[in-house]
Amino acid sequence: MCDNNKSVIIIGGGLVGALCACFLAKRGYNIEIYEVREDLRKCKLQRGRSINLALSHRGRRALRSVGLEEAVLKHAIPMKGRLLHNLPDELSSVLYDEHTNQCIYSVSRNLLNEILLSAAESYENVKLFFSCKLVEANLKEGHCLIQNLKTSESIRSKADLIIGADGAYSKMRSHLQKLPLFQYSQTYIEHGYLELCISSEKGHLMIPNHLHIWPRGEFMMIALPNKDNSWTVTLFMALKKFKMLDSREKLLKFFESTFPDSIDLIGKDDLVEQFFSSKPSHLISIKCSPYHFENRALIIGDAAHAMVPFYGQGMNCGFEDCTLLDQLLSEFDGNFEYVLEKFSERRKEDAFAICDLAMYNFKEMRDLVTKPSFRLRKALDNLLYKLFPNHWIPLYNSVSFSEIKYTDCLKNREWQNRVLAAAVICLFLLGLLMIVF
Repeated sequence: MCDNNKSVIIIGGGLVGALCACFLAKRGYNIEIYEVREDLRKCKLQRGRSINLALSHRGRRALRSVGLEEAVLKHAIPMKGRLLHNLPDELSSVLYDEHTNQCIYSVSRNLLNEILLSAAESYENVKLFFSCKLVEANLKEGHCLIQNLKTSESIRSKADLIIGADGAYSKMRSHLQKLPLFQYSQTYIEHGYLELCISSEKGHLMIPNHLHIWPRGEFMMIALPNKDNSWTVTLFMALKKFKMLDSREKLLKFFESTFPDSIDLIGKDDLVEQFFSSKPSHLISIKCSPYHFENRALIIGDAAHAMVPFYGQGMNCGFEDCTLLDQLLSEFDGNFEYVLEKFSERRKEDAFAICDLAMYNFKEMRDLVTKPSFRLRKALDNLLYKLFPNHWIPLYNSVSFSEIKYTDCLKNREWQNRVLAAAVICLFLLGLLMIVF
């Protein structure tokens, strides 16, 4: 449906904001995007670093809806499973889906953002403004006060709908927090992260098409492949531990005992230079509700449900927000009042569920993957999935390779746990009976 009379302001031109603009532009809305950063397509000197992204089914579905899936997958690298670097010097591959061979894709955040921005800009009814910061928003009237950070010019803009896609520290969400009945909670975990890099010269030493994990209980390191044969490495560790590694000697000694095989891959000098050239970043999980105000404002993506990155669903969940919004616009014929209310209603529990799952997966990736009980459960899940593909879907598969609601993924896992527990009890009782008789 097209409605050229309605206008939308999107605060944030990152991944979710740019994709949302594509969905809305297809419907004929007049879109203005305000992004606080410079246009990354023109600025080759990137500020800071960011964790590589894992694109899975929910994100691919959203990209497919706006005709961008193939363009993105051209620049993505399939990862068919986890490659565990266990001590001492033991490698083991754990496939994500042994039954149907589905995989997730490693993709550059900046490259994906460039593709989405260019796609949004290709619509005549979309205008992009960079280096523009939201200063104030009158949600009741649909007014925004924007400041151009380069010229200090103040820009006043008005729209029928204001969408906040401005990340975990959202300015738009801060306006919703001032309203009655808005619920909000945030949790910082004690771990932070710091990015390192395996150069393209050493990248060929890594087994391809895997997400590499060094699980160490309290610590964890992961590596995702890049198209130039380099690998983006991310070290997760308690922030207080980062502070303790304050010299070259301490850092190298720690890596020699904890991640010994990574030293030759990264290189001692490069490891020291990369480690001390930046500071670890914090990890935050945010839950809030509702996501809207009347028929005037909505928050999506990390602004609505920031999560720790350990399930690889932050971007995919944000992209699914765009899919849901588009579906609701069709269902309620573009009536913002019903659309926004239903968005909050349908998204809240799912968003809470994936935030909790992301927290759980940190424990799994850094510790549980090394335990025999985890591997036994993984083997059981794969066997039952192969025998009963329509009835027994492993948790990871349901989250990453399906459109099943996140809450239903959790409920399904709880049901599976009960079934397996009952089976174990039955086998135990049967064994007792055989001994007695």
